[in-house]
Amino acid sequence: MKKIMITGALGQIGTELVVKCRALYGNENVLATDIRKPELDSPIMEGPFEILDVTDRDRMFELVETFKVDTMMHMAALLSATAEKNPLFAWDLNMGGLMNALEAARTYNLKFFTPSSIGAFGPSTPKVNTPQVTIQRPTSMYGVNKVAGELLCQYYFDKFGVDTRSVRFPGLISHVKEPGGGTTDYAVEIYFEAVREGKYTSFIAENTFMDMMFMDDAIDAIIKLMEADGVKLINRNAYNLSGMSIEPEMVAAAIKEFYPNFELAYDVDPTRQTIADSWPDNIDVSCARAEWGFEPKYDLTEMTKVMLEAIEHKDKVK
Repeated sequence: MKKIMITGALGQIGTELVVKCRALYGNENVLATDIRKPELDSPIMEGPFEILDVTDRDRMFELVETFKVDTMMHMAALLSATAEKNPLFAWDLNMGGLMNALEAARTYNLKFFTPSSIGAFGPSTPKVNTPQVTIQRPTSMYGVNKVAGELLCQYYFDKFGVDTRSVRFPGLISHVKEPGGGTTDYAVEIYFEAVREGKYTSFIAENTFMDMMFMDDAIDAIIKLMEADGVKLINRNAYNLSGMSIEPEMVAAAIKEFYPNFELAYDVDPTRQTIADSWPDNIDVSCARAEWGFEPKYDLTEMTKVMLEAIEHKDKVK
């Protein structure tokens, strides 16, 4: 990877992915793009940035050609809960943008990454130790988009030889970018509210287990997969990933080790709870470990410590 273009660079993953890629490959070699401009003090502005609506194919092709891109990381997407509120827009953005990005990868012979999600699974999927290859019948528009995306990426690899790679991300937990409309967002919000209010009301019910991962592990996984030997990749579109399987009470207990008076309550959001109930309790990540050495560093305790300290620091310097 010498010249990388990242779409959706101001999103939850994109923000930190841009920073890490620039640290590894050089500021000038990573083009960040999004549909809106970042704040002037954003770290995104420390390297090249261009406005891009991913549904505008001509503009995408223009940027790929001008910047002489050899790798595209396509992160632009509408997340699960937001997609349910506007399914037609979600289809246009998630699928139209992906098709444009794949066509750019085919036309310009790019190495290509786009994330899938545990949202690609559904209520008929085995919920415990969910296999890499299994039934995928999601009941949300976001999930339908992700399954279609996995199949499209595999099609472009098989039909056109495009070097497509992907992972099924679990919920991602970060102190850098606050939540943006995902079903797993409670596991981010709870840390911010613990620091700021000492209490949190969860929109996800007690005993609802979902896979999660600390953002640092997620970013490292993208880069490790993209640098892996393609010959060894069997399940390239897309690998199950997870750092931990947790439910709200477990997160609250971890927080109470640092904030003993923290209080957790519930006000369940039916839309997001229905989506969460359709997803696995925990997934099997053995293929990612075997094929390219996936190995997350953070468990719940270590992640909680880092999250709370980082949010405390962020609030102090405001």
